[in-house]
Amino acid sequence: MNKKRNLFLLLIALGLFACQQPETTEYADTILINGNIYTVDESNPRVEALAIQGDRIMKMGSTAEIEALKGDSTTVYDLNGRFAMPGFIEGHGHFSGLGNSLLNLNFLRSESWDEVIAAVEERVKTAKPGEWIIGRGWHQEKWTETPERNVLGYPFHDDLSAVSPDNPVFLNHASGHAAFANAKAMELAGITAETPDPFGGEIIRDSRGEPIGVFEETAENLIGQAYQEYRATLSAEDKLAEWYKMIELAEQECLENGITSFQDAGSSFGEIDRYIDLAEKGDLDVRLWVMISGRQDNLAEKAPEFPKIGVGENALTIRAIKGYMDGALGARGAWLLEPYTDKPDSYGKNTTPIEDLVAWGEIAFENGLQYCVHGIGDRGNQEILNIYEEQFKKDPSKTGLRWRIEHAQHLDTSDIPRFKELGVIASMQGIHCTSDAPYVVDRLGEERARYGAYPWRSLLDNDVIIANGTDAPVEDVSALESFYASVTRKRADSGMEFFPEQKMTRAEAVYSYTLGNAYAAFEEDIKGSLKEGKLADIVVLSNDLLNCPEEEILNTKIHQTFVGGQLKYE
Repeated sequence: MNKKRNLFLLLIALGLFACQQPETTEYADTILINGNIYTVDESNPRVEALAIQGDRIMKMGSTAEIEALKGDSTTVYDLNGRFAMPGFIEGHGHFSGLGNSLLNLNFLRSESWDEVIAAVEERVKTAKPGEWIIGRGWHQEKWTETPERNVLGYPFHDDLSAVSPDNPVFLNHASGHAAFANAKAMELAGITAETPDPFGGEIIRDSRGEPIGVFEETAENLIGQAYQEYRATLSAEDKLAEWYKMIELAEQECLENGITSFQDAGSSFGEIDRYIDLAEKGDLDVRLWVMISGRQDNLAEKAPEFPKIGVGENALTIRAIKGYMDGALGARGAWLLEPYTDKPDSYGKNTTPIEDLVAWGEIAFENGLQYCVHGIGDRGNQEILNIYEEQFKKDPSKTGLRWRIEHAQHLDTSDIPRFKELGVIASMQGIHCTSDAPYVVDRLGEERARYGAYPWRSLLDNDVIIANGTDAPVEDVSALESFYASVTRKRADSGMEFFPEQKMTRAEAVYSYTLGNAYAAFEEDIKGSLKEGKLADIVVLSNDLLNCPEEEILNTKIHQTFVGGQLKYE
C-alpha cells in the first residue's frame, strides 16, 4: 500500500515539476536589429528591430527583445541605424514591358533625335537581314532641341530610314501611345498616303498628306500587325526564351529599386498562364498582382475562371480587368472636355468604344473582379466615373468594390468628390507629373493645369485613396524618383516646380507606395505595412525618407530588399 502511495506522490511531483518548466522558446529564422524601422502602422509607427519566421513577421520591438529570439540557426542582419520600411509596391506598370525595354533599345534618357538615330545605326550593324529593330522611350517634348523638319514636334522618318534601309524599325513613344516607323516598316505594313486613320488613332502626315513615320494611339497597330507577322516566323522556343529573359530582367530591376510587389496593368491570358506556372513552381522573386487585358477576344468566356488569389504562397494574384478609355497627353490623345490649347481643333481621342468599356465593366461586376480603366483626360475620367456609377446602381448591395482609374491625371474639379462618393481609387503615378510638366500648360492652359492636373492634394483632402507608381517602362521603375516627385513636384534635372500646392506630405507619399497600393489590390491584410503576421517584404535604405533633407531623397541608395524574409537584393 505504501509503495502505491509513494508512486502516486512521485507522479504528482513529476507533473508539478513539468508544469513549472518554461515553454520551449520559438526562435526566429531571421532578425533585423539596430534599425530605424518605419512600419506604416499607426498603432506602432517606429521600431528598432523585427523577427521573421518563415515568410512572415514574427515579432517587432527593441533590439534586446528581438535578440532574445535568436537561435543557433537564426540569420542576423545588423542595420546599424539604417532606415527600413515596407517594400515598395509598384502600383501600375507593365511587367513584361519593363523587361522588353531592358532587352531592346531604350531611349528614356535620350536628349535628341540624333541620339535615337545613332543608337539605331549601331544596332543595325549586328542585326540580321530583315530583323526588326525595336525600341521604346523617346519623347519629342523632352529633347533639348526640336528637329528642323517636324510636324507637331515629331521628326520626319528620312534620317532613320537612311541608317536602316533594309531593317524595319519600330520605336514606341515613352507613353506607349505613339510609335515611330522607318520607310521599311511602313512598306511592310502597306502604309501609303491613302491609308485611312483607324478609329481612335491618327497617322501623322506632312502638308502633302504623306506619312512622316509617326503613328498615334490605335494607328500604332498598323505597324504592330506587320511586326507580329514577322514574329510569327520565329520559333516558339525562341519567343518563349525571350519572354522568360524579359521577366528575369524585370525582376532584377525591381529588386534593385526596392520593389517587392508589382501591379501589372494588363496582361494576356497567355502571359497569365505563364505567370501562374512560375508562381506555382516558386520561381517568382517579385510578387505580382495582375489585371487581365480587356482586349482579349475570349474575355467573357475566360473571366469566370478568376479571381485567382495568392497563387504560389502569395506570389501571384489575378483579380482585375484592365480597360482603356483614351490616349496620353504627350501625344495629344488624352480625351478632353475642352480643346487642346496648343491644338484647338482637337479634343483628344476615345480609344475604345464606350459600349465595349461598359461590357467589360459588366463582366468584372458579374465575376467579382475589380475594373481598372486607363483615363488621362478630364473627359476620359468623367466618362469612366459615369460608367462606374451606372454599373454600381444595378446592384447597390455590392459595395466596397475598389474599382480604379489608372492614371487619373487630368480631372475636372467637379469630378474630384465623385471618387470618394463612388469608392473609386485614383491609381496615379507621381513621376508622370514632373515628367510631363514642361508641356502640360502648353496643352491645357494655365487654369486647367493648376486645378486639375495631377491634383493629389485635392483628392487626398477628399479622402480619396491614391495608389502610386511609375507606369514602367513609360518611366524608370524608380520608386525613389516617383516619391521625390510626389513630395516636391519638382523636376530632378531643372528644378522646375509644377504647382506645388498639390504635393503630398512625406507620410502620404510613403503610404501611397505601400499600404495605399496594398489597399488598392485588396491586399492590405498581408502587405503594405510591417506588422506581426504580415508578409516580411522589407526594403533597407541609406536615408530616412520621412526626415532626410529634400535634396537627399534622390541620393538615397537601396541597400537590401527582402521578399518573404528572403534577401533578394543587396
